Amino acid sequence: MNKQMILDMLDQSYSNTERVLRKLNAENIHFRLNPKTGSAGFIVRHIGESMHLLTTFLGVSTEVKNTTMGFIDEGQGLALEESRKLVENGYEILRTYAIEATEESWAEMIETPFFGSVSRLRLFSHILFHNSYHIGQIALSLAKGA
Repeated sequence: MNKQMILDMLDQSYSNTERVLRKLNAENIHFRLNPKTGSAGFIVRHIGESMHLLTTFLGVSTEVKNTTMGFIDEGQGLALEESRKLVENGYEILRTYAIEATEESWAEMIETPFFGSVSRLRLFSHILFHNSYHIGQIALSLAKGA
């Protein structure tokens, strides 16, 4: 797998994410699409936690604890700057991983409890897709939610 292509995909994901996260503030962090969805702040927190937790399957250790996956929104995303830092750090981890990974390692299979046996590249791409999905939810919450 071409390292530059992987870094380009990572940069695009980061750019999309940052563009939306810059719009979040204390006034709109509570916005949600409907009463059953998580708030924009909760979703940011979820993105950050997920990035850290999913990279453990790539062999990266983390001290981040899960407070969002499988949980309802009870204000976990109110510390906006902390959540933003989790996301930023998650992208730094992915960048370092992409730079240090060998061509051959991307095809190596790894076991996950969520997806079964997948290649390292597939897990990496899942993380980016997951972020895009949730950033879209945040963008819609900011545009249409209350």
